[in-house]
Amino acid sequence: MYGCSWCWKIFIRKINMKYKAYIVEDNNGAFNGSIKELEVPKLEEGKVLIKVINSSLNYKDALAATGAKGVVKSYPFVPGIDIAGKVIGSSSSHFTEGDDVIATGYKIGMSEFGGFGEIVHLPENWILKLPKNLSHFDAMSYGTAGLTAAACVKKIFDANVKKDLPVIVSGATGGVGSISVGLLSKLGYEVHAVTGKSSEIEILKMMGATEIISRDDYMSEPIKPLDKALYSAAVDTVGGDILAKIISMVSNHGVVSCCGNVGGATFSSSVFPFILRGIQLSGIDSAESSIDLKSELWNLLSDEWSLDLVNQTKTIKIDDVGSEINKILKGDQIGRVVIQHGE
Repeated sequence: MYGCSWCWKIFIRKINMKYKAYIVEDNNGAFNGSIKELEVPKLEEGKVLIKVINSSLNYKDALAATGAKGVVKSYPFVPGIDIAGKVIGSSSSHFTEGDDVIATGYKIGMSEFGGFGEIVHLPENWILKLPKNLSHFDAMSYGTAGLTAAACVKKIFDANVKKDLPVIVSGATGGVGSISVGLLSKLGYEVHAVTGKSSEIEILKMMGATEIISRDDYMSEPIKPLDKALYSAAVDTVGGDILAKIISMVSNHGVVSCCGNVGGATFSSSVFPFILRGIQLSGIDSAESSIDLKSELWNLLSDEWSLDLVNQTKTIKIDDVGSEINKILKGDQIGRVVIQHGE
C-alpha cells in the first residue's frame, strides 16, 4: 500500500500525526490491552521513525502485555519486540526515507514502544536494513524466534559437530524449536524432536525431524549424572529437567545451545558431561546480541539458511492481538504469528 516516498508523507498526513496501537495499561494491578490512537513521536537525534508493515507475537510480548515482572518497567506501554517496515523519518546518516528495515530485541517492546503499533521510534544502532531476499512478512515469520534458532544452530555449526549422531531439539513445536528443526535438517543433521504436543507430529516431520519423541516418554526414566551418549548436539528451548537430561546424553565434544526457561529456571547436573565428554553448554541471548551478529544471522536466514515458513505462520490484524496473547500464555500457540499492519 505504501510503496514510495511520497506515499509515506501521505500516510503521515492521513493519520493526522496519530497512529494505531495495541497499548497495555495498568489499572491498579490489572493489566488490560486495547486499541488506541497515539501521537506520532517527534524525531529525536540519532533515532529513526519507522512505519511498521509487519511485526510478530512472541512469548515475551505476551508477558509484557500481562504485566509480568522484569519485562516492562512502566505502563501504559506498547509491546512488540520485532518489527519490519519502512523508514519515514531519520536523523541518522545510515538510514533515509523509504529504506526497508528490520529491528528485533534490545529494548524494543520493553522500554521503547514496540511493534504492536503502526509507528516505532528507535535508536539507529538497533536497526538493520532488510536483506534484499527477505520481504517484511518473511522477516517477521522468523522474528526473534528465528534469530534465536539461527544463533543456537550457529553454535553447533561453528563447532564442527560431527553428524554421526542425531541432534535433539526440545520444545520442538514452539517458534524457536520448530525453526531450529528446519535449520538443522537443511544443514544435513539428523534431527530428533521432543514435544508435548502429539497433534503436531506432521508439522515436525515437514520441518525435517526424522524422529518425534513424546516429552513424557523422554522424561519417564530418571535423570543420570552421565547417560548413554545418543546425540551429537542439542538445542534446548525448555530448560529445567529436560535440559539436565539432554546434557547427560550428549556425546564427546558436543554442543548444547540453551535458550529457554519455560520448563524451569534451574536445573541439576553433574560435572561429568563437561569433564569426561568435554561438552559445551552455550547460552543464547539473541535479543542483546551485537548488531553485527544479528546482521550475519539475518543474511544467513535470507540466503543459505532460508526456510519456507508459510505453513507454520499465521497472519493476524492488530485487533486480534488480545486473543492471540491468551493462546500463547496457555501454550496453545503453534508456529509463528505475524501481525499485518494497515491494509
